[in-house]
Amino acid sequence: MQFTAKQIASKLKGTVEGDENVLIWKPCRIEEVDEGGITFLANPKYTHYIYERKAAAILIAKDFVLEHPVDATLIRVDNPYLCVAKVLHMFNTASKPKRGRKIGSHVAWSAKVGKNCYIGEYAVISRKAKIGNNVQIYPQVYIGDYAEVGDNTILYPGVKIYRECKVGKNCILHAGVVIGADGFGFAPTGDGSYNKIDQIGNVIIEDDVELGANTCVDRATMGSTIVHKGVKLDNLCQIAHNVSVGANTVMASQTGCAGSTKIGENCVLAGQVGVVGHIKVGNRVTVAAQSGVTRNIDDDAVVLGSPAMPADKQRKVYVMQRKLEEMYKDIAELKKKLQ
Repeated sequence: MQFTAKQIASKLKGTVEGDENVLIWKPCRIEEVDEGGITFLANPKYTHYIYERKAAAILIAKDFVLEHPVDATLIRVDNPYLCVAKVLHMFNTASKPKRGRKIGSHVAWSAKVGKNCYIGEYAVISRKAKIGNNVQIYPQVYIGDYAEVGDNTILYPGVKIYRECKVGKNCILHAGVVIGADGFGFAPTGDGSYNKIDQIGNVIIEDDVELGANTCVDRATMGSTIVHKGVKLDNLCQIAHNVSVGANTVMASQTGCAGSTKIGENCVLAGQVGVVGHIKVGNRVTVAAQSGVTRNIDDDAVVLGSPAMPADKQRKVYVMQRKLEEMYKDIAELKKKLQ
């Protein structure tokens, strides 16, 4: 697959400086780009590579000022980082949708499947399930009774959607995602054992959500666990029963949210964040990696640490912790002098 600089610039609404007919064969990292490759410059610390490497084309900000001449054709755009995502999509042959139903798949007679869908080998669509148009269902996917999947959604191999759960339009669920397994609900008894609490709610995944491999969203005890529009979850995230994740919030790998917690909109939870149950995290909150969130957080806060606290305060705590040994010795010396 190849494109000219002119074709790519047209797609990105950018302008070309140099040979607009140069052929581009592949996207490349800026430190590895060579002839026939296109790359981008978004981080200033990589600037030296545009003068050292022989790229076919470089995506660059409209207001970037060159310090030296470059051999490559420049495509000037408003946001190089955002535009490179569009370029990668142009070169991604796997993005071309599949069609048809494969041998070995099973679709219940009462299920409804829309137009132009792909149903891979050994996929199962259970009774009364509803599948929209242009849905990609890869091998070994299971869709339970009365479940719903919206238009243009992709379910990669091994995705499991339990009964009565709903997945919206334009979603991507990567391999091993489980939607609607039972929430972790058990009532202790007098003899030290536990009685299971039936989980009779469901999960609602709204439009434009992407869930990474082996991420799990548990069904509600009653009502719904909700992942709102535009949410992006990394691999190995856990969303417990009755949690609500606000629109356009992102979570990195191994983040977990305990039951009935409410996460606001446009939040960023970095890797290995843990959030306790029954609290509320405001909108536009940033939680640093490996933090433990144990109480409500107001809008626009930046927190880190375990327990998580405002970032500026926690940094001071870290500084004091490094001095504890020295402080201990000073206190011991003072005690001797006082005695």
